[in-house]
Amino acid sequence: MRQLLLITDGCSNVGMSPVVAAAHAKAEGITVNVIGVVERGESISSAEVEIEEIARAGGGMSRLVETRQLSQTVQMMTRKTVVTTIQQAVNKELRQVFGAESIEALPPERRGEVVRVIDELGESSPLKVALLIDTSASMRPKLAAVEEAIRDLVLSLQSRSGRSEIAVFHFPDSENGEGCVCDLDWTDNIAGVKRILPRLAMRGTTPTGPAMMQVIDFFRQGDYGRTIRGEMDGMTGEDVV
Repeated sequence: MRQLLLITDGCSNVGMSPVVAAAHAKAEGITVNVIGVVERGESISSAEVEIEEIARAGGGMSRLVETRQLSQTVQMMTRKTVVTTIQQAVNKELRQVFGAESIEALPPERRGEVVRVIDELGESSPLKVALLIDTSASMRPKLAAVEEAIRDLVLSLQSRSGRSEIAVFHFPDSENGEGCVCDLDWTDNIAGVKRILPRLAMRGTTPTGPAMMQVIDFFRQGDYGRTIRGEMDGMTGEDVV
């Protein structure tokens, strides 16, 4: 199972529509979840619609949260998406085998067995989560909470019996760039990583759509992260694995 988790606080303003990019992700079998990060009293009503539309096009969920809720929300959305994905596949099989539209339509004894299988698959199925972080200027005070949420997510995923891996990206990649940078290639353990996100020079542009397309390419090409990581300026071996 594959997920793209976008963490942002504002509207995209450069390049392809992120809603279109999310549709491309869904077509590739990648679920797109979106978390809008706000400070207490801050309003991002102009971005809320886009956040919801991106998640809808990507077959995922969207949430608006304050920084103190971020870690819990990241874990919840990641695990809930796994269960939902499995349940959708099971429902498809049920329609073909039993003619039942959903688990609820099954007799109680069969329903219990199917729910047990879903729970087991949710814990044992391989999972890849690519986190895409908006590092435009307004996100500066929120990045410490983002990094803490990433570490907490890894701890949560390590409790699963199945192999769970994450990769981390930030965007934009330069002052006038329309892409993203890979900060952390696929890993199931970040215990030895001192810092996940580099010390960033915050940029004004928000090329969400192009950055999402680059992460989709990352899913397609297993060596994508390793290729661009070697080209990153100012990064040291202790910052990435």
